[in-house]
Amino acid sequence: MIYTVTFNPSLDYIVSVEDFQLGMTNRTDSELLLPGGKGINVSTVLMNLGIENTALGFTAGFTGDEIRRKVEEIGVKADFIQIEKGVSRINLKLKSIDGTEINGQGPDIGKEKVEELLRRLDGLSEGDVLVLAGSIPASMPDDIYRDIMKRLTGRGIMIVVDATRDLLVNVLEYHPFLIKPNNHELGEIFGTEIKTREEVPPYARKLQEMGACNVLVSMAGQGAVLAAADGSCHMAPAPKGRLVNAVGAGDSMVAGFLAGWMEKKDYVHAFHMGIAAGSASAFSEYLAKREEIEAVYQTI
Repeated sequence: MIYTVTFNPSLDYIVSVEDFQLGMTNRTDSELLLPGGKGINVSTVLMNLGIENTALGFTAGFTGDEIRRKVEEIGVKADFIQIEKGVSRINLKLKSIDGTEINGQGPDIGKEKVEELLRRLDGLSEGDVLVLAGSIPASMPDDIYRDIMKRLTGRGIMIVVDATRDLLVNVLEYHPFLIKPNNHELGEIFGTEIKTREEVPPYARKLQEMGACNVLVSMAGQGAVLAAADGSCHMAPAPKGRLVNAVGAGDSMVAGFLAGWMEKKDYVHAFHMGIAAGSASAFSEYLAKREEIEAVYQTI
């Protein structure tokens, strides 16, 4: 079974506003209200590819109830821990100005609820896959990813981590199967700026030397790079298409890579599936469906 963890899930209110103006009343041209958070996005794309999985995390209040309902509507098993106080966050995504978002804070998560999550993760067994994705609420310890990996080490569980800076670097000693920084995040780790695919491999190899097995680096319009555990390195430009909605494209890449790896245990196939899924989502109103991913895969 594949499990994803979203520590701070959201309802994503995705809107487009033609000719948006600051300080004025603006009216939407289109609206979508969808369950959000990096782990949930991974779960959704995996489900779209026919791979059953379970979404773990924390929800609170009426927004949390709606997140759970929408996740189950997709077909993903929702196994969220309910927080008694506060509400799960609502994130506003403004499509008409690419990259413009207003993200909520989410509820405070107490120590006892964190322990409840850890006990659930103790139920994972050899051969299971765990995806740890996204930021964590300010109320949680900043070493939670590291603590989870330490707790599960040596049990044959394949762990994927998609996080930034210290959350990512701190887990490397426990040898995650896959990490997926983008080129900006990779540059931040090493105090440099990475603009081209050719600049990626030396820094990806450094992350492998620090403990990562596979390093998949997304670069938006520049494509992607994979430094694989078998010593090979793969690069590919971004497939051609019209950017519609970049929200969740990186999460889709993680899901595509996992789906490809589980299908053939082949790094080239997994890499191309990752690129196809990420690009197909970027070309879609929402996260890509199987047929959209397959269509892009044929162009790589």
